[in-house]
Amino acid sequence: MLIDFHRRMLADRVRHQAYRAALAQVLVPGRSTVADLGAGTGILSFFARELGARECWLYEPGAALQLAATIAARNGIEGLHFVPEWSHLVADPTPVDVVVAEVFGNFALEEGVLETLRDARRFLAPGGTLIPGRLEQWVAPVASQRFDAELRSWRAVGHGLDLRDAEAMSLSNLYVYAIEPADLLGVPAQRWDALHFNTELASQRRGTARWTLADATTVAGFALWWDAVLVPGVTLSTSPHAPRTHWDQIYLPLRTTLELAAGDGLEVTIASETGGDESGIAVEWTVVQRRGGTAIVEQRLDIGSGYLA
Repeated sequence: MLIDFHRRMLADRVRHQAYRAALAQVLVPGRSTVADLGAGTGILSFFARELGARECWLYEPGAALQLAATIAARNGIEGLHFVPEWSHLVADPTPVDVVVAEVFGNFALEEGVLETLRDARRFLAPGGTLIPGRLEQWVAPVASQRFDAELRSWRAVGHGLDLRDAEAMSLSNLYVYAIEPADLLGVPAQRWDALHFNTELASQRRGTARWTLADATTVAGFALWWDAVLVPGVTLSTSPHAPRTHWDQIYLPLRTTLELAAGDGLEVTIASETGGDESGIAVEWTVVQRRGGTAIVEQRLDIGSGYLA
């Protein structure tokens, strides 16, 4: 078990406050039952019991669930049922009033939240509630050169080595960085994808964002983040403009920095697929610079070409 991973999550008060507020909004004290999918060390179920949930089922394989049971016993938290399985492997789950899951990654979908919540409807009694209910994925151009400079540090190795192939491979990856508002280009972020978890959802996601630049500028890459609408009125965000959480933002590099003139169009199309083989996630992004409506630069990057086989 990656205990430090759980420590960082448990230290994330922004995360806790949002989920606790969502549970408080939907739970009926003394009556509501809860399924906690990907329960980890059990904190969301502990919140639910504190808020009056009658019973909670915690679904999590491995040592984290054992730790959750130990913590519950030490703290006198009762009304919990520990199921040492991934939720999607449970054949006949007990129907509940509320399903709660926090299986987001820095790239929102990398930990299987789409597949988990798509399956989670099996756990709901009629009229039940899914938490989260909706997810929005956002993208914005990055003007700062600091991430690009780090990724191109292959050139500084020296010793007479030409490492351009390693650099090209490293640029076909996505990276986790703490991106600040000052790193972004001064244009509005665009939503490239939205998922409503109470509907049928495909594991293939695709969306395009477009901007027209008022001034000449340089773009080094793109920042990704997400907003999870847990329940109406309660949103958990990893935006650079939002309070910091244990999640950071995703940086999508470019093969070459874009020099844009005033009036140029900038377009990025992002595609992802989750729930596949052991690699877990596929992401690709295509960037187009347009001038007078004509594409003058196009770059396509794909994490499938960013790793050695």
